[in-house]
Amino acid sequence: MKKIIALVAILMPICAMAADTTPPPPMQPRVSIFSTTTDWAALTGLPLRQFMGNFSWSNSDVMRGMVLYYLDAFPCYGEADSVRIWLGPNKQSDGKLRLVCVHAPEKISFAWRTATRDADQTQSTGILTCPVTGEYELKIDISKCVRGPEWKEYK
Repeated sequence: MKKIIALVAILMPICAMAADTTPPPPMQPRVSIFSTTTDWAALTGLPLRQFMGNFSWSNSDVMRGMVLYYLDAFPCYGEADSVRIWLGPNKQSDGKLRLVCVHAPEKISFAWRTATRDADQTQSTGILTCPVTGEYELKIDISKCVRGPEWKEYK
């Protein structure tokens, strides 16, 4: 009797699954973007060098905080562990911007959003394009950056 009950208990869910003919919803593929693996030094004949980004900002520039994600663009790409920077009120920050470039950039772009220091990674707002000065120690003044359209405005 126990064997019959066990067999029925096993077969009931199998029969229920077989009766459900509703197809599963279609999968939406998720695309991952990785930095380029192109050897820019070999392609350009120019040596790669490391550059450090130093930010300046006022409390009114960042309000409660701003998270920046460096967007790779020639002549630079970001080092993987240093492309997320949080800037906050009272000159607080987390993260260091380290770039590898064939020459010092004149401008760089970030995906940005307003966020507190330990906020989870979530969708950013849009593009922030910033002029850059300096040679190996790059200076980025957030008050001189230009906010581009928000992502929802791109087509």
